[in-house]
Amino acid sequence: MMLTMHFDNSYGRLPERFYTRMPPTPVSAPALIKVNTALAKRLGIDPDALSSHEGVAALAGNAVPEGADPLAQVYAGHQFGGFSPRLGDGRALLLGEVLAPDGARFDIQLKGSGPTPYSRMGDGRAWLGPVLREYLVSEAMEALGVPTTRALAAVLTGDTVVREAPLPGAVLTRVAASHIRVGTFQYFASQGDHDALRDLTEHAIARHAPDADGPLGLLAEVTRRQASLIARWMGLGFIHGVMNTDNMTISGETIDYGPCAFMDAYHPMRVFSSIDTGGRYAYARQPDIALWNLAQLATSLLLIMGEDKDAALEAAQGVIDGFPDLFRAEWLRIFRAKIGLTTIEDGDTALIHRLLDVMAAGGSDFTNTFRALHSDVAADQFADRDAFEDWAREWRDRLEREDATPEDRAATMDRVNPAVIPRTHRIEEAIQAGVAGDFEPFEALLATLARPFDVPENTALMRPPTEDEVVPQTFCGT
Repeated sequence: MMLTMHFDNSYGRLPERFYTRMPPTPVSAPALIKVNTALAKRLGIDPDALSSHEGVAALAGNAVPEGADPLAQVYAGHQFGGFSPRLGDGRALLLGEVLAPDGARFDIQLKGSGPTPYSRMGDGRAWLGPVLREYLVSEAMEALGVPTTRALAAVLTGDTVVREAPLPGAVLTRVAASHIRVGTFQYFASQGDHDALRDLTEHAIARHAPDADGPLGLLAEVTRRQASLIARWMGLGFIHGVMNTDNMTISGETIDYGPCAFMDAYHPMRVFSSIDTGGRYAYARQPDIALWNLAQLATSLLLIMGEDKDAALEAAQGVIDGFPDLFRAEWLRIFRAKIGLTTIEDGDTALIHRLLDVMAAGGSDFTNTFRALHSDVAADQFADRDAFEDWAREWRDRLEREDATPEDRAATMDRVNPAVIPRTHRIEEAIQAGVAGDFEPFEALLATLARPFDVPENTALMRPPTEDEVVPQTFCGT
């Protein structure tokens, strides 16, 4: 069966210092795990062709589809606050950009496709665990309405990847609006390459912000998108885990699901990432880190904002200073909806924070607490039932000033508070089964996560982990 992908590779038309052209490294025995049928159709790709022998060869890196232009992108980045002037795609290749039937443009990237000049002594490969995790979490985010990169397919390679132990290798095919990062701008800024910065800015505007007026307009649009994105993370109890500037996209999509996690027991300073020993990227710190990252983007763009440096700095600072208000407005919109409010009152922020404080004091489950809030068993989510009831009396008084009936309110709240999320212990179960050759748990969890606001048939997927099931840390795939 002929695999046809409608490529138009605009990034590859940028100057060659933006990337290194190279083919993926073949693997020994590619075998299909999963093709995302709905996403393939969205991209105008025949899912049956992707599942064919020719398609699996392309997904594994053993063949390059017609029209593709494989390249590894170069970028820099602040990693846990320390600047690395040259990073880049160390285990991924951009196959190219496809034009969907409606004209939308998407990157197709192979993740785990072998070493590149940016691998920094790494093997350029991925093992099965991170591939399954990213597939599950990115598709869950899509279903939850959060801007995200997506998973088109996953394949086994037939090769062994050595991490702490020998593990089965895999390749993820990732789809994104683009893979341009804050760190992409930082790379050229750190080299003083103003021409490349201008080329990159023009490319990013054309692709992501066609109405933006120059570098300042691009900065404003990225700031707006990131404020919205981080607020959505917060509303789901999501912790990214590695909010380095090379993991922040210009498009406003969530990218690089490494040591990420959704909280079970709520605490504002919760950390999962094994490498975030100082809690830099804790749940409650994510808005501040987003602001810090955006300041690094502004610093890069200042180099091409005109000869009046003082005026440029003032304008860029004004955009960055606007982030907190943008974030707070979106955060408040999201959390008002989560507690059933449709009108606006001055005390709503304090009311929401008091609920979160009660949740944190007793370690209430983040997802299940909001889902149960309108029910008769809401108090069961709290270790201190009296503290909850004190809050609930104030909340009910506030609801009396709303027009919705209790039935309508419950239905509305259930549309914003998911019944099921990709809990870390369930992801780990799917990974361990996959390592043993059983992908049924992965398939079952994926199907459930596609409808996160519906109570699943397997209600055990809603349950927080028992003490024996807790996964205290998550890990990068490298």
